[in-house]
Amino acid sequence: MALYIFSDAHLGAHSEAKESEKLSKIGQLCQLVKEDGDRLVILGDLFDFWFEYKHTAPKEHYQVLFLLSELVQQGIQVDYVSGNHDFWLGDFFETQMKITIHRDDFETNYGGKRFHFIHGDGLSPADRGHKILKRIFRSKFNIWLYRKLPPDFAYVLAKKVSGSSREHSSKRENKFLSDYRNYAVNKLKDRFDVVVIGHLHIPSYEETEHGLYINSGDFIEHFSYVKVTDDKISLEYLS
Repeated sequence: MALYIFSDAHLGAHSEAKESEKLSKIGQLCQLVKEDGDRLVILGDLFDFWFEYKHTAPKEHYQVLFLLSELVQQGIQVDYVSGNHDFWLGDFFETQMKITIHRDDFETNYGGKRFHFIHGDGLSPADRGHKILKRIFRSKFNIWLYRKLPPDFAYVLAKKVSGSSREHSSKRENKFLSDYRNYAVNKLKDRFDVVVIGHLHIPSYEETEHGLYINSGDFIEHFSYVKVTDDKISLEYLS
């Protein structure tokens, strides 16, 4: 059996043609998971924006929700690590989809190895902006205030803000590559065998003297994912 990991599709962020391509690739990945997988980790930013009201959730993502639901119904465990674009996940995924939500990071054993998973926003000491925004956006009071806005208006407003945030981040993430690597190495020195991070949209695979560091890349341009079996860990790409 195999563990699959992918991140950063930012569904809803691009043109109709690009959205169709991303959904098609996610469908391909889900088919691979069905064939030999027993676990899937979504390492954040599956959506460019996700927000749940008490009785309302975005309807435009029903296709990917259906794909994930099929995996769960087949008995495949699905874990979802919230990223900086989808940390407003409510209880929909856990109660209705039976998908386990991890709000920041999580660790697990698989194939005899200890894994550390984290989306990665704000990991760089210099990235104070993400850290400040995280505190603001995760404030229970601010979430309560936002829910007072009419859903249709709030959704359009949030997508505009999300787009601006994504464009700003993409211009500076290359500067933080060494910080992300340092974070991974420190975790590997601690007690982990493998550290997997997303957020940068830059696929990477490095065997350090302390263990393995992988960045899962993205499902926008690279369509990269990580596959873990008992005897192999690989960074792969959908063609």
